Amino acid sequence: MAIPGIFVVVIIVVAMLLYMFRILREYERGVIFTLGRFWKVKGPGLIMLIPIIQQMVRVELRTVVMDVPSQDVISRDNVSVKVNAVIYFRVIDPERAIIQVEDFLAATSQLAQTTLRSVLGQHDLDDMLAERDKLNSDIQALLDKQTDAWGIKVANVEIKHVDIDESMVRAIARQSEAERERRAKVIHAEGEMQAAEKLVAAAKTLNEQPQSLQLRYLQTLTEIAGEKSSTIVFPLPLDSIGKMMGRD
Repeated sequence: MAIPGIFVVVIIVVAMLLYMFRILREYERGVIFTLGRFWKVKGPGLIMLIPIIQQMVRVELRTVVMDVPSQDVISRDNVSVKVNAVIYFRVIDPERAIIQVEDFLAATSQLAQTTLRSVLGQHDLDDMLAERDKLNSDIQALLDKQTDAWGIKVANVEIKHVDIDESMVRAIARQSEAERERRAKVIHAEGEMQAAEKLVAAAKTLNEQPQSLQLRYLQTLTEIAGEKSSTIVFPLPLDSIGKMMGRD
């Protein structure tokens, strides 16, 4: 009967030794409580605990990559879209991460969802599509400010997808096509205006300098002579002939 008793004692001693000694990796910290009260944060390496008196909660310090589920967002211009994102954060204060919030992972996830809807709802659809970097920075700054009390640092936020309804996609395509047509017409009108201005300037120059008009006639004659024509009829004003001959 004594042998089973010894086995029981050995098992208890081994269990207490296993409980007393813990090994924490380089990216882990242990939040130690003594009789329910916070004592200190220890680690990494070998940690010794007093059985029954002390308890430890493990906390990882590595960056957590969390996917934010797709959220229904109504933009400022009343367009309904679905947006999802990913956030990168890590624990920088294990004490606050354990004491100040019940589950910092769940709390950060819920806060990220509500912040995503709140920030994007203040912008137009065009901003969501064209200014993602600015929106990412705004969401990251707001999240980081709110999670600071939990000892969490939000390093980055990236909007992954902005899903738009099919009818809205067609409307945006029509709008883009109309915008391209408008730009083409404006560019064509500006070209016509510039060409007209050049023609007016050329006419003014020819009017002020008759010799330029004579040179233009001669250039045109040279171009016509290069063609395969047997007969060339080229009108030439008599006053131009007189000026070319040196007569007044």
